[in-house]
Amino acid sequence: MAFAISLTAGLAALSVLAGPVRAETTSYGAEETHWVDPWATSATPLEGQSAVEAPLQRNATPTLSERSIEQLSAAIEHYRGIAAWGGWKRVAAGERLELGVRDQRVAQVRERLMATGDMQASPGDAYLYDEAVMEAVKRYQARNGLEPDGIVGRRTIAAMNVPVHTRIRQLEINLRRLSALMPKLERRYIFVNIAGQEVEAVNDGAVEFNERVIVGKQTRQTPEITSQVTSITFNPYWYVPKSIAMADMLPKIRSNPSYLQRQGIRVLQGWGDNIRELNPASIDWSNPRVNEAYYLRQDPGPWNSLGSLKINFPNNDAIFLHDTPTKTLFGRQERNFSSGCVRVRDVHGLVAWIMAGDDASWNEQRVEGMVDAGHYRNVSLAVPIPIYLAYLTAWAEADGVVNFRDDVYDRDGSVNTSALDN
Repeated sequence: MAFAISLTAGLAALSVLAGPVRAETTSYGAEETHWVDPWATSATPLEGQSAVEAPLQRNATPTLSERSIEQLSAAIEHYRGIAAWGGWKRVAAGERLELGVRDQRVAQVRERLMATGDMQASPGDAYLYDEAVMEAVKRYQARNGLEPDGIVGRRTIAAMNVPVHTRIRQLEINLRRLSALMPKLERRYIFVNIAGQEVEAVNDGAVEFNERVIVGKQTRQTPEITSQVTSITFNPYWYVPKSIAMADMLPKIRSNPSYLQRQGIRVLQGWGDNIRELNPASIDWSNPRVNEAYYLRQDPGPWNSLGSLKINFPNNDAIFLHDTPTKTLFGRQERNFSSGCVRVRDVHGLVAWIMAGDDASWNEQRVEGMVDAGHYRNVSLAVPIPIYLAYLTAWAEADGVVNFRDDVYDRDGSVNTSALDN
């Protein structure tokens, strides 16, 4: 449910409660063995988590828009008004609060929610966690990138206790980021919000595709990039990075000689016309220099680490968007698990959107047919489409709803807004 933050209601509550290029790639080169790992082997699904999650509720207005800038500017003034009234009080730590609980801290939660217009003043028991409080908490959690379960636990309290001056600073930083991107925008483009962990496909000022993504972990951050999508790879090969081959695969190969065959991974040597495949059984895997002599390539297939599709755009960091066989991780609120590249839930839908804009004969059925054929193929776009990977930890929607996300990469400087360690 969308809601508009009420400056008047928020300030009134505080006055009472707070006191005063088209090159088609047909083969891979040696440099591509140094790609960042697109499938973090340490990221395990949550127990009982479904592999298919509900689609996002799409906003018609793009995150990158003049309307968003207007609303973000209004949000800054709103939060400055809150600061002028003395900000909001802290919510005390303690046992988690949920529907039906009666606790003095529920009154603190009510005050905090009213301060930012997430909840209106209501009659009744101020210490009772009732339906009105639960729904307001869900709205607050949703716009702060938290699990909207209506339960006030450590992370929700940590987010509520971020000072108003910190939020103002965060809004100002992100207004500058948005303003810098606006002049670059074209009619049709793709936008990946790294901090928000979502992707939008925009056409003529309207969002036509919106999905969850998985971005790089803190030690392998997804960089900010402005580029153009030039081609789509169907059923890609995966050249195993040396670090993954050494740390994760060699121990398994040594203990189980059939490991490579089961994973559809081939042992190769040489490049271009001199490339040749080797029999894994003929290699001394105990040799400490084995990783220098050979490289590993995974064939296309359902368990390929890149999945069935790869979206290519030139950049200096070897970053791309792609599919993944590990679907359950899209259901998590924090989705920074990869080693830099961006995994897209329903990447087939995004590829269909890209291809249909380039050639009207493309649709989802044709994309599925190409994938189902199982053959590697790289298709260049006649007209490259702009793509922007940016790091927004705060933004405002067209209806005035202000969103905040954890600064997981510490790119907001001294602005500490992360509740991840709480």
